[in-house]
Amino acid sequence: MFTFIRALINRTTMYRLVLYYLLVLFVVALVASAASVLPFTPVALLWSFLVFSIVAWLANELIAWFFGAITNTESFFITALILVLIVPPVTFSNTIGTFDIALISLFAVVSKFIFTFGKKHIFNPAAVAVVLSSLLLGVSATWWVGGNVYLLPFVVIGGLIVVYKIRRFDVILAFFGIALTTIAFTALNPTYTLFETLLRSSIFFLAFAMLTEPLTMPPTRTLRIVYGGIVGFLFAPAIHFGSFYLTPEIGLIIGNLFSYVVSPKGHHLFTLIARKRLARGIYEFVFRPDRPFHHLSGQYLEWTLSAVPFDSRGNRRFFTISSAPEDKHVTLGVRFYDEPSGFKRTLAGLPMGGVISVNSLGGDFTLPKNKKRKVAFIAGGIGVTPFASMARHMVRTSDARDAVLLYSSKTAEEVAYQGDFSEASRHGLRTVFILSNEKPLLPGVLYGFIDASLIAKEIPDYAERLFYVSGPPQMVNVIKAHLKMLGISRFSIKTDYFPGLA
Repeated sequence: MFTFIRALINRTTMYRLVLYYLLVLFVVALVASAASVLPFTPVALLWSFLVFSIVAWLANELIAWFFGAITNTESFFITALILVLIVPPVTFSNTIGTFDIALISLFAVVSKFIFTFGKKHIFNPAAVAVVLSSLLLGVSATWWVGGNVYLLPFVVIGGLIVVYKIRRFDVILAFFGIALTTIAFTALNPTYTLFETLLRSSIFFLAFAMLTEPLTMPPTRTLRIVYGGIVGFLFAPAIHFGSFYLTPEIGLIIGNLFSYVVSPKGHHLFTLIARKRLARGIYEFVFRPDRPFHHLSGQYLEWTLSAVPFDSRGNRRFFTISSAPEDKHVTLGVRFYDEPSGFKRTLAGLPMGGVISVNSLGGDFTLPKNKKRKVAFIAGGIGVTPFASMARHMVRTSDARDAVLLYSSKTAEEVAYQGDFSEASRHGLRTVFILSNEKPLLPGVLYGFIDASLIAKEIPDYAERLFYVSGPPQMVNVIKAHLKMLGISRFSIKTDYFPGLA
């Protein structure tokens, strides 16, 4: 059962999983309100949901049309659901209350277009909306979803599934560690306050549903830990500046400001200028950025297409960049299966001159700064793209490194970027090709699977190397297990993972 659930999670994008998480909480809240364990009726909850959703949808469509922006299909719905779960519901007969929540929903959507700099929005939309609501309307968030013990198991279990999906335990642990430590040292009654915080506060929902938003989170592990620590420190109820006491949403938007300062700036529009076949089922798309674009080899982007036909995973994906930082154009390598998703069908049919929106540059899967550090790359299938970027970087900059690549494909026809790896061989990269579904015809190409014995044979000095592993999640987990069998420390293993892998 756990294997099935894990496979289901891996096939679902992060945004869609968050949407399901919030919908489950909403349905559970409906049941709880019908059972009178919440201080409002199911009718009030449904009416609030309807108002938040309709206003968010209309505002998102109108403002996106006005600015000519490519919108994300789940975005407005996720924001509306978060607001439903933290703002007190109102009834149909409460005209003023209905008007207030309509304005709150409008604040959230508008903030994504108004509070921007360099085409990058700064604040979590729901957080900035309730801050504005408190200041302008006198309506504050009560975070009621986190204050009820009947809802708590669903908040925690669903939240942990989301964090498992996006692999952001670093920011979550930093947030909880600093928040609980600060509370323990600043509360008048630490035991009681910690108990109430864990059972009847916004701490879990804030962490799982809002702190982890990719667009307002720093791109690298160290910065994410600092970000989580900042928001955790400001979460403690006793933290104040004079007579001004912070709320969870204020602490979050202060953390958002830090994230903005230390993160890459900008939302880019890439124009398609070329498309070429690399191997069977694998194509590379060449884009011209709308302005200078900077990245490191091995980093990823979130790519968003407009007008995607029905796709259960939405209209955006995270993909690793295959071009070198020194290249004039940005390239994207994509594998197409027999029945591609709506997103990939739209990407395949994108005409020359067509535009795709990108943002959320991030990732720590980058070359070590110490060029003398020996490295080993292990790739499965299309997981080879970050290594193509690194190989191209080595060639463009004459960056000589002691590097070995073990590249596994099913057949020889599915091997991509052979020319790039051949060029990089002059700069220290040795490539070993492994085929799993056919006996190789060329000498030097191996048959079988990458396991501990093959690694030890092809990389005799494996104990001295930093390992990079990229490929399907199951393959990555298997390779990590084999590396640990060889005695490789987990600190010497880096895996390519980004939000929304599916």
